[in-house]
Amino acid sequence: MDIEKVNSMDFGEFVDVFGNVIERCPLIAAAVWSQRLFSDLEDLKKHFFAFIDALPQSGQEGILRCHPDLAGSELRRGTLTAESQREQSGAGLTTLGTDERLRLAELNAQYRARFGFPFVLAARLSDRAAVSRELARRLLCPSAQELRTALGQVKKICSLRLADLLHADPAKL
Repeated sequence: MDIEKVNSMDFGEFVDVFGNVIERCPLIAAAVWSQRLFSDLEDLKKHFFAFIDALPQSGQEGILRCHPDLAGSELRRGTLTAESQREQSGAGLTTLGTDERLRLAELNAQYRARFGFPFVLAARLSDRAAVSRELARRLLCPSAQELRTALGQVKKICSLRLADLLHADPAKL
């Protein structure tokens, strides 16, 4: 799909297509639609990022709370979004052994208790060992720094998902 196609979409089609570039936040896509016309993928991405950046901290934390735990209960129940399923599968999180799964569940619980939102990581840029290492490392970060880091990961995920939709090379984002 090219940017002309994106710009020609009506509201419903735009929200259907872009409603999950920020995990389970179709309202962001709805708000971004009103900012048309976009000059290119980079411009579209900037509008999604600007929306996130303009939110108060509570809204930013709300975006983070829309993300599932990595290798968590939604994966086991089969209720992940299609995008999250592909990303977690690509990182090897769908084939964890019992010990790995339990360790990740323990770290996820500690993280959520400490920060009030789930650990967010662009899983497709990682592998199963790196996910656990990064989760353990980020558990030690100050809260304000971790909020910025987690939102940065949301933006990476958004960039990758937009690149998928517009058939762009993610390395050029």
